[in-house]
Amino acid sequence: MSLADTLQAGWYEGKPLPWWCHPLSKLYGAVIALRRTLYRHGWLRAVRLPCPVIVVGNLTAGGTGKTPLTLALAEALRDRGYRPGVVSRGYGGSHHDRMLLGESPDPVEVGDEPCVIRASGVPVAIGQDRPAAAQLLLDAGCNVVIADDGLQHYRLARDIEICVIDGTRRFGNARLLPSGPLREPLSRAQQVDFRICNGGHPQADEVLMRLQGGSVRALSDGREQPIASFAGQRVHAVAAIGNPQRFFASLAAQGLEVIPHPFPDHHFFMQADLTFGDDLPVLMTEKDAVKCWAFVQPHWWSVPVKAELPASFHEDLCARIAAKARVSPMALS
Repeated sequence: MSLADTLQAGWYEGKPLPWWCHPLSKLYGAVIALRRTLYRHGWLRAVRLPCPVIVVGNLTAGGTGKTPLTLALAEALRDRGYRPGVVSRGYGGSHHDRMLLGESPDPVEVGDEPCVIRASGVPVAIGQDRPAAAQLLLDAGCNVVIADDGLQHYRLARDIEICVIDGTRRFGNARLLPSGPLREPLSRAQQVDFRICNGGHPQADEVLMRLQGGSVRALSDGREQPIASFAGQRVHAVAAIGNPQRFFASLAAQGLEVIPHPFPDHHFFMQADLTFGDDLPVLMTEKDAVKCWAFVQPHWWSVPVKAELPASFHEDLCARIAAKARVSPMALS
């Protein structure tokens, strides 16, 4: 069992953890507490942009559904007259300077999640210096910035914070890294503006988000067909996301006989990774599909999903944005 698997089993299944996890968690906790104190008292300064900033993030290491939520937010804002753009660190990419993504970015260079977001038509800027990267969005005409996975990036001042929670795994053993999955203490979840529960059963004051996907898309030519067309068939399911089991379970729930192939989050694929010695269909997430265009095969399919949230959530969010901006969406510049 790899170290990552050992840690995951300890966080979510109560299995024993390496002895060194506890002292490192104490040290980690002290460092993040000091960092927050420095920002709170102004000894480290946050950069405030001349437009509303929405931060989407989570408390746990690994994916919880931030990217589908980011896309849903961008769509809702555009429908209401705003011009949103997304700023991201570009995790997993090789490009470290700020960059405004073109129409066909390379995931090896800019990371997989920015490519998925850009494919939806939303402007995306990446960079380790997020305020500087966000400025590229403003220069391109955006008037609302969504920071993807930016909850712990305090240098970018924010107007609205959204924490996404895995509705199945929740916060695991509720301990700080590496003894648990938490990036910040659990109390931090009570300080955000919205808590979004991805599936499962939301607790009080949490907004339920469901990821819906009823079709598959061929990587080779883009044709679509109902996912139900694979019901009763054996398929290879590939996922390099924070919680691969969520993807596998969603396919099984629609009647597919799943052969699971989990990979580490943000894994960059080679053709050998997806060569299974047969011609069974290979289904993968959109985040994984963008990394496979160079060696695509006819029997490979992506499974797009869309985040569905209550209309009341979007209305509340936009009301808060308007209150922060104190102007109408079309007047923002």
